[in-house]
Formats: sequence, structure tokens, C-alpha cells
Amino acid sequence: MSSSKGKNVTPAQQKYQMLQKKHELKRPVVKNCFRAFLVGGFICLIGQGLHVFYYTFFDFTQRSAGDPTVATLIFISVLLTGFGVYDRIAQFAGGGTAVPVTGFANSVASAAIEHRTEGYVLGVGGNIFKLAGSVIVFGTVAAFVIALIKTILIQWGGL
Repeated sequence: MSSSKGKNVTPAQQKYQMLQKKHELKRPVVKNCFRAFLVGGFICLIGQGLHVFYYTFFDFTQRSAGDPTVATLIFISVLLTGFGVYDRIAQFAGGGTAVPVTGFANSVASAAIEHRTEGYVLGVGGNIFKLAGSVIVFGTVAAFVIALIKTILIQWGGL
């Protein structure tokens, strides 16, 4: 018999794999999704509250209040990452903390904190975007492609 990877599996290995599957802990998928939804939603609720705060009490329009809102969420995320609190929240919520902009800020700040002992240039500067770099690259490429499609549709489609 062969496993899913196409390698030949001995009867002893096959027996061990069956034993392993029998004792493997089942992941609570529904519970994890619920936690991610609640925490991610709570982060977005805080963001919405900040947004309303900025355009209500400061000289921002609803449209321009997004910039200080995002900056504040990033600052709070980096601060919580520095104190080690964000990691505990992420352990509880899983993907719920990775999706909002706070997750991106956490990934950048975590890399900076982890590599600070190697120096600012080779440590922090060289490693800060290892995890977040792919997000930046794919985000930029996706924005370019969407802008290109929109331009073509407007030019040729008369939208």
C-alpha cells in the first residue's frame, strides 16, 4: 500500500499511522470560527468607534476620518504586540486577529522585535518585512491589475 504522498508504507508504518489518527485531537472548527468572528468583529467595532470619534469630535469628514482611524488601530496593535498582549489575543482568536489591519501591523512589529538583537540594519531592517512583504507585493500587484481592468473598462466600455 502507498500513502497519499506516493511512498511505499510498511505494515508497521501503516499501523502507526492508524494509531496516530485514532489518538489525534479533533480541532473544534466551529468554536474556532466563532472565536475568530467575535474577536475580528470586535476589532472592527473598535475601528468603527474610532472612525465615528474622529469625524464627530475633530475636523474630519466621514471619508477622511479613515486615515487617523487606521493609524490609531496600527499604533494600538504595535503597542499590544510590544507588551505581548496581542499574541495572547491571537492565540484565543486565531484568524480573527490576522484579517484586520491590526494583524498586518502585528506581523511587522513581531519581526522587528524578534530580530532587534541582530542590529537595526541587518536585524530589524533585513527581517521586518519577511512575513508582511508578501502581503505588500500581492496587494500592490492586485491593485495594479484592478486599476488596469477599471481603466480598460472605462476607456472601452464607456462606464
